[in-house]
Amino acid sequence: MNRKFILTTAASLLVGVVAGTGIMMNDQAYQSVKQAVGGSATNNSLGQIDLSSLDIESALMAVQQQRTQMLDAQLNDQIQAVQKRNEEIAKNNEVMAGINGALSSEAVDGKYVISDELAGKLAAAGVADASKKDYTADELNQATQKIKGDIDSLSNSQQMEMLRLQSMTNKRNEAFDVMSNFIKKMEESRSSIIGNMR
Repeated sequence: MNRKFILTTAASLLVGVVAGTGIMMNDQAYQSVKQAVGGSATNNSLGQIDLSSLDIESALMAVQQQRTQMLDAQLNDQIQAVQKRNEEIAKNNEVMAGINGALSSEAVDGKYVISDELAGKLAAAGVADASKKDYTADELNQATQKIKGDIDSLSNSQQMEMLRLQSMTNKRNEAFDVMSNFIKKMEESRSSIIGNMR
């Protein structure tokens, strides 16, 4: 064997070890590998892969693909949570608009008559009974204050959900970058070995 071939082989091994170490330093990837080789972890979908028949590059690639799929699933769940909060805020804004519309109408004997639709929305928001159709200005103002409090609470919660969504997006992008870099390094190292064997 010539010296160049030995150095190339050693360099390829080193690239594999460095990439493997980088992946294993990630907690989720570590848990996936730990489970795959018989340890305990919360997600058992990687346990179906038989690592004994895979070389180190293929095993690390399988782990990284699993991590990417897990992050995709978490990201989709987070997007749905954000959309659900947006829908709740929109419903509360509709109730606020309905209350303001009722307050702008003319009062009959000091009471404002609301529509069946608004009464149902107030009941759904937990503000009033759906069967009640006439409210005083004070009652409508109290309902407004409660709805405003709900909107503020949902908005604060939504900000936290958006931060979490951004963090998950960054992690997902990082996982794709790691996987792309790993594939590129594998291809480069194999091309180098093949080139040296010619």
